[in-house]
Amino acid sequence: MQSSSRLHRQFFRNGPSHRAGADVSFADLVTLFGFNSIHIGRWVTAAEQQIAANLFFDAFADLQHILQVPAEVISLRGSLALTFGIGGQPGVCAFYQPKGRILALAKNAGAGSLAHEWWHAFDHYIASKMFAEPAAGIFASRLWLSQAKLKPHPLNNLLDSAFQALLLSEDQQAPSPFFRHCQQLDAAANRLYLALPEEMAARAFEKVIQCQAVKNHFLVAGTLQGAAAARGIYPDNTLTQQLSLLWLRYFKLLADSLQR
Repeated sequence: MQSSSRLHRQFFRNGPSHRAGADVSFADLVTLFGFNSIHIGRWVTAAEQQIAANLFFDAFADLQHILQVPAEVISLRGSLALTFGIGGQPGVCAFYQPKGRILALAKNAGAGSLAHEWWHAFDHYIASKMFAEPAAGIFASRLWLSQAKLKPHPLNNLLDSAFQALLLSEDQQAPSPFFRHCQQLDAAANRLYLALPEEMAARAFEKVIQCQAVKNHFLVAGTLQGAAAARGIYPDNTLTQQLSLLWLRYFKLLADSLQR
């Protein structure tokens, strides 16, 4: 069937052999990364569940490798829950739900969206660490744009610099060129979506991850070519490089602080 073929197709990756060719289970993801919980849809067959578990494991292990962080960072210190093949909305293949801190992927779609949705989860999680009075369910990127009071910390300063580069012009007096372009795309479509700060940040993180040496098309795909990339919904290479330096530096310092 066509729907089954999407999950069964081969997803390009060139990362380390984390599993040494062995199969893993979703329970192994809980054990290694510390996810709060993982729920699988009732219509996911045993064979599909096995394929998905291996794909998720490799993708999260590759993300951990790229960010150079302890496994607990991937589960956001045990606060993040996963669902696979449960519910969803027409046309939505993956989403992050702040209530319950749930990262969800559809059974036969969503491949390539994992990095995007993981950033949403991180963006939500870090809000209470970054700002003095975060509102429940609000992303750090949106709080930053609303000029919420920043908690003084070297890690927060790096995120502050990244959001500034992403959202503001060089003189900090106007929206960034990328922000303005996303606003123009939204205006043409008569909606507000691409220019939401949390969506801009998630797409920028996607491209940063796809531009690293380790590639995994189940984790992220489509930021470098294709119709969406051609429309300019992802940052250009100069901004991507700037954000890479800031975000990868952030996660390196985060890892150092956790390991101390």
